[in-house]
Amino acid sequence: MATRKDFIDLVAPIALKLRLEGSPIFPSVRIAQALLETGGKINAWNNLVGYKVGNGVLTPYWQGDRVSVSTWEFINEDHVFNVPGDFRAYSTIEDGFRDQDLLFQAARYSAVRSASIPQTQTASLQKSGYATDPAYTSKLNMIIAMEGLTFFDEEVIRMLENLQAQISELTSRVHSLEEQAALTVVPTWAKSAVDAAVKAGLIDTPEKGSYDFYRLLTVLHRKGIL
Repeated sequence: MATRKDFIDLVAPIALKLRLEGSPIFPSVRIAQALLETGGKINAWNNLVGYKVGNGVLTPYWQGDRVSVSTWEFINEDHVFNVPGDFRAYSTIEDGFRDQDLLFQAARYSAVRSASIPQTQTASLQKSGYATDPAYTSKLNMIIAMEGLTFFDEEVIRMLENLQAQISELTSRVHSLEEQAALTVVPTWAKSAVDAAVKAGLIDTPEKGSYDFYRLLTVLHRKGIL
C-alpha cells in the first residue's frame, strides 16, 4: 500500500519541475494541496487538486474528459456531504497541474501568483475562492509544517543557484577562450582589409580580433565588398 511518503516522492519532482519552469505555485503548497484534496491517494483521473469541469473550455492540457463523483462542500457555512461534482480528468498528473496553472492566470488569483511565501499563497487560495472550506488555509499550512514540505521550496533555490553558478563558469570559460583567440596585432596579410573596414566605419577597434575575424575581412576585401 502506498504511503504519504510514496505520494510525496511521486508528486514532488513534478512540482519542482513546474516551479523551475515558472509556475507561480510553491512546491510546498502544490504538494500540500494535492495531499489535502486526495488524502494522499493518486486517483485514476490524475486530478490531485480538486479542479472541477467549470466552464468546460478545453485547454492544451485538458481535452474534455471528466468523472462524476460525490464530494463534500461548505454551503452557507454548513458542512454538506455527498454533493455531486464533475471533475476534470487528465492523462497525467503533470497535465493536471499545468491546467491548474492556466486557471491561476485569471485575475481573481493575482494574489496567489504574487505571493512571496507559502503561507501567503495558501491564504490567497482561500480568499480567492478556490475552496469552500473555511479552514482550507490552516489545513494546508499544517500539512506543509508536518511533512516538512518547505524543503522543496528551498531545493528550487538551491537548483537555481547551482544553475547560475554553472552559467557564470561557462561565461568565464567563453571569455577566456575569446581572450586566447584574440590576436595582439593585426596580421600583415589582413592589414589592407582592416584599414578598408576602418575607413568604411565597419569597425573601430582593429586590434585583438580573432584569426577568423581577420580572415573574413580579408575575404570581403578581396571580393571588393570592402
